[in-house]
Amino acid sequence: MRRWNGWGDEGSVATVPAEALRLLEAEVGAAEPYPDAALADVVAAVADSRLPDHPLLSLDPEGRVRHARGQSLPDWIALRSGRLEAVPDAVARPTNAGEVREVLAFAAAAAAIVIPFGGGTSVVGGVTTVAGGPPTLTIALDRLAGLRGLDDRSGLATFGGGTVGPDLEAALAPHGLTLGHFPQSFERSTLGGWVAARSAGQQSLGFGRIEDLFAGGRVEAPAGSLVLPTHPASAAGPDLRQLVLGSEGRLGILTEATVRAVPRPAREAFPAWFLPDWPHAVEAARSIARAGLPLSMVRASTPLETATLLVLAGESRSTGLLRRYLRLRRVGPEPSLLLVGASGSERVVESAVREVAAVARRQGGVAVGGSLGRRWIATRFRAPDLRDALWDAGYALDTLETAVDWTRLPEVAAAVGRALRHGLDEIGERVHAFSHISHVYPSGSSLYATYVFRRVADPDENLARWRRLKDAASHAIVDHGGTISHQHGVGRDHARYLPAEKGELGMAVLADVARRFDPTGS
Repeated sequence: MRRWNGWGDEGSVATVPAEALRLLEAEVGAAEPYPDAALADVVAAVADSRLPDHPLLSLDPEGRVRHARGQSLPDWIALRSGRLEAVPDAVARPTNAGEVREVLAFAAAAAAIVIPFGGGTSVVGGVTTVAGGPPTLTIALDRLAGLRGLDDRSGLATFGGGTVGPDLEAALAPHGLTLGHFPQSFERSTLGGWVAARSAGQQSLGFGRIEDLFAGGRVEAPAGSLVLPTHPASAAGPDLRQLVLGSEGRLGILTEATVRAVPRPAREAFPAWFLPDWPHAVEAARSIARAGLPLSMVRASTPLETATLLVLAGESRSTGLLRRYLRLRRVGPEPSLLLVGASGSERVVESAVREVAAVARRQGGVAVGGSLGRRWIATRFRAPDLRDALWDAGYALDTLETAVDWTRLPEVAAAVGRALRHGLDEIGERVHAFSHISHVYPSGSSLYATYVFRRVADPDENLARWRRLKDAASHAIVDHGGTISHQHGVGRDHARYLPAEKGELGMAVLADVARRFDPTGS
């Protein structure tokens, strides 16, 4: 069972390499771990539900605690400290669309707020229960899961909206198919959540973002049912799928989704290069994106992230040899790691890698083979576990992301880095912040930043530190023309920055659409 106040499973113990702890002590200072609240104590403090009994609802206090928060840092601070301002009044776990409609009708009659809950992996406050309002009813989708139908000739697979990533891929594998959608939260997040948050997988360059993969489905809303046909293309007015994509559960419950699966690639390769510095790495990534090469991934790390990744890899013999090789080739002194993914036939993969090698050489890059890429693939879903381990060591880790055109990318990366690294200067605290680009497009790229700071015993102070950093970085993103979210969604954490991106009329249109699907505002 997943732990109630973090990412990993109950009883699992993640560790931080000793070299990484030494790095953090040098960068931000030594930290002190503080004890977490006990689940039993938090459950004992849960107030009685304000909702009446119903056959499809559970009022169990522990279940309500486990569905009260997601994976944002404010969620963690609340869970770890046991200071939950609110928990849902009930949790429903429907098994079909009819039961979803029944629960929605119950919520409307009870004037309750509804929160859809897929994998609970939102890092932007998307499933957070808020205090002080009407009763809250969380609808967990874990029983709306599994393969519902497959048209392998067309490559169309229909799944319940609550299907988690590994189960989805396991259902497609016997048919020689894959969706190819691998967000970092892959092991915990759901298909419905991917659609609702407009997710981007790590190999979206080749397989497509979720909006490319989502062919249609069914949404149950307070106002009725919306069926989205799976046409390969249509000019019959606006595409209603686009209303559902990125709607984050505000319009209804995605009970099932049909996605476009493709044959599993015969071969995949993940070679790496080291570029002399960040500007050369960005130019290499831009050139690759503009060339339209048949790749599934392009990832370029800043020098600080590159150094951090090497530290996390540990001081093994292979890492030591790599460091000596880079010194011998005179790469640096602040090199950037470029990692690409190629997926397809043997011929396509070899051709794509040759083309990338030529681009990297023009930018002064040095090839280091596929060992780093193989290590990345083997551990790419383990990064959230490190968050658990760092918390236990006394450090808080969070991430944020944006996307912007190539022209403005360098200034956005610099501005976000400054905002994070100096965000706690006024209180005498340091922040370790680094970033990478991992989703490239012909016109621009994403930027994904990670930052670590020391936590203290007072959860209010930890939250205040996070707010300083989040606000500073978000203002830097908006002020430099970036989107407030490339892949994480809006949730509560980004809501106040949305008007700057959508405009007055755009926000009014979104409100009108929400009222049409949900007339009573549940």
